[in-house]
Amino acid sequence: MTTAPPHQQAGARRSLGPRFARLWAAYAVSTYGTWLGFGAFPLIAVLVLDSGPAQVAALAAAGRAVGALVAVPLGPWVEFRRKRPVMVAMDLTRFAALMSVPVAFALGWLGFAQLLVVSVVVAAADIAFRAASGAYLRGLVPPEHLLVANGRFESTMWSASMIGPPLGGAAIGVLGPVTTVMADAVSYLLSALGIRSIGGTEPKPPRAAGPRLRASDLFEGWSHILAHPTLRPLFLNTIVVNGLIMAPEPLLALLLLRELGFSPWQYGLVFAAPCLGGLVGARLAHRLVARYGQRTVLLTAGTLRAIWPLGLAFVQPGIPGMMLVITLQFGLVTCCGLFNPVLATYRLQHADPDRLARTLAAWSVSTSATIASLTAAWGLLAAFTNPRIAIAAAGVLLLATPLLLPRTSTR
Repeated sequence: MTTAPPHQQAGARRSLGPRFARLWAAYAVSTYGTWLGFGAFPLIAVLVLDSGPAQVAALAAAGRAVGALVAVPLGPWVEFRRKRPVMVAMDLTRFAALMSVPVAFALGWLGFAQLLVVSVVVAAADIAFRAASGAYLRGLVPPEHLLVANGRFESTMWSASMIGPPLGGAAIGVLGPVTTVMADAVSYLLSALGIRSIGGTEPKPPRAAGPRLRASDLFEGWSHILAHPTLRPLFLNTIVVNGLIMAPEPLLALLLLRELGFSPWQYGLVFAAPCLGGLVGARLAHRLVARYGQRTVLLTAGTLRAIWPLGLAFVQPGIPGMMLVITLQFGLVTCCGLFNPVLATYRLQHADPDRLARTLAAWSVSTSATIASLTAAWGLLAAFTNPRIAIAAAGVLLLATPLLLPRTSTR
């Protein structure tokens, strides 16, 4: 594919309808809340509970791993239910789980075990929500406008990630370490209300009145992905890249906050400022696909995003260290901001409609499980060596991940 039809190019400039606008607004509220609370749990673990490298890595890993395990049957469950009520239920679940943290902190009961449990619940609810929202979006937006819709979601995510962390860091410094967790919780409540207000009718899913769950349903998403000639390599590349990018994040927090003496606001700033690049990448996605095609954009952006993280192993204290992190993160998130909406659109366009929720759930479960396992492994590596060596090891391995990208047409 080399060009997009004129109506797809025009779609970037016109409204996608009031129902999409409400969905987008709900997404924006919850996304801004999430990024306001960026790194809140590692910060609480380090600054409140005095946790070490192994515990911080375990917090990030266990929540994702157990959450992914819990979410395995959620794919089929979401598939055979109307998607909007599922999205509302998952938002309310995340609200309740996160609100328990400031409540426990105020009562003096907050402990490491509670952070683990909340991480698990939120991770499982995240997976179910993404599966439901992807399937819902496909029925809400015409196929030729999916890339525009995904580009708007991606732009919102990067703008939130640019504004949220420094505000969150300032809020933590002024109001205390659990402030941003409370804000994140409230954002999910507002998102649930927004999604509930969308209205309209939603088709009855297939087999809604049939058996609750068959064993084959649990693995249908993976079967579909692995049998698809281009979904399969994109899937393998994505889970490995995401795992190797995310696994060193808790160690980078330790390196910056503890060893290099960065303040919380500085820590937030070095990850917020580069997100302008993600916003630019997301805004350019539909134009570049229209000019060069999906395959070229996926291959180019997917290759370029692998070259940046290695440099994080060489960060130093002070302004030079901040500038290095900002530069490297800018390059990384620009490539991710371009790659992600194109990938998301390709999945929605090419996955079997009758297996879409299970496909998206399987993708998310695999991503979370890979991130969890690699995070745990990198925590052990850092414990036996040091955070710099572990960060460098992830960067070196990332350089090989472009080999997993598909080399045939993605049309």
